[in-house]
Amino acid sequence: MDILKKTTESLRWSEKWTKTDMVYLTKNGSWLTLAQIVSGASSFLLAVAFANLLPKEDYGIYKYVLSVAALLTIPTLTEMHSAVIQAVARGYEGAVVRAFKTKLKWGSFSTLAAIILSAYYWNKGNDVLVVSFLCAGAFLPLSEAANLFSAFFSGRKNFRAASLYNNFVQIGLTGLMIASLYLLDKVLYVIIAYFSAYALLRLLAYRRAIKKYRPNRDEDGDTIAYGKHLSLISVFGFLSSNLDKILLWHFLGAAPLAIYSFALAPVNQISQLLKSIIPLAFPKFAAQDSAIIKKTLPAKALKFFFVILLGVLAYIWLAPYLFRIFFPQYLEAVNYSRLWSLVLLFFPQKLIGAALQAKKQTQAQYVLSISNSFLRIILYVLLLPAFGLNGLIIANIIPYASNTLLLAHYFKKI
Repeated sequence: MDILKKTTESLRWSEKWTKTDMVYLTKNGSWLTLAQIVSGASSFLLAVAFANLLPKEDYGIYKYVLSVAALLTIPTLTEMHSAVIQAVARGYEGAVVRAFKTKLKWGSFSTLAAIILSAYYWNKGNDVLVVSFLCAGAFLPLSEAANLFSAFFSGRKNFRAASLYNNFVQIGLTGLMIASLYLLDKVLYVIIAYFSAYALLRLLAYRRAIKKYRPNRDEDGDTIAYGKHLSLISVFGFLSSNLDKILLWHFLGAAPLAIYSFALAPVNQISQLLKSIIPLAFPKFAAQDSAIIKKTLPAKALKFFFVILLGVLAYIWLAPYLFRIFFPQYLEAVNYSRLWSLVLLFFPQKLIGAALQAKKQTQAQYVLSISNSFLRIILYVLLLPAFGLNGLIIANIIPYASNTLLLAHYFKKI
């Protein structure tokens, strides 16, 4: 008890510098950090398995299917998750079940799009992609809807349950994927295992969460409409964030896509770890007065930037050693990965974006998303043919820099 008391006192003292509720951050952030550690470790083990058990060409096919599948999720109202967090944080827990049904209904358009895509590849004679997209169409709507269990826990600020349930899904998926790589040794079977396992594990987590924690039936009439608005806003973002891999597949082939994916993977895992802060901040922003957010958030973001800068410098130094040890088949990805690590410097922007979303700044989110996405797509078209993989990475970084001024402009208006 003395240790707990002294720890609490130390955290309270540190708030003079951080200007943040450090007890809340430590108590709940530890669970989210655990979830991210488990997710990162699982992804790392899976990456090692892919690097050693699947040829580059097959891994490129796998990444292409997942990139296209990400676009197929657009009709499932991908940002309903954020609307549900916002509603549950204000006590409207009935939004979870209603949002689940809504996402499932809209997901039928994803299934239809997947069938059309399969017919296209059937005409091209590519049986692997035919079956892959049929499988995606069958499981994606259910997988996306069931993932709302995470939004329910985040809205309730029950980060312990969020961590445990997400760990269950992540560990289960990783185990099944590695087993499929060892036992089946065919990229098509690995793809089928991915979509089916993800849907089943998320559904089990959702059903258990609803049964055990029993959300109330209160609803906010704006939640579904707001979720649709957010999802519409995200369409261009989804397109631009996956178009690079699709263009790379069509212009350079599967092997360069595999190299590009491994270059991005370590940095993206670091980004996922940092993202554990967003679920902590979002409910706080939703319940907090805008004037307080405007006064305190910029200083926090600046301090966060300098911490990240040290991490980026460390990664640039360590990257060659990490790739030699764990991914020797992908040493050509090292310099691309170093370049991509610069994107982490813009991560504090996500705190500003979360504040805008929590305060339902719909117009600002439309402008930010559309301008960012259009710029990224234009840069893809210009830089990929001229500079190859380096051009593609630079095209992904530049929009973050351009977003800084827009975010600052809209942040002043909340």
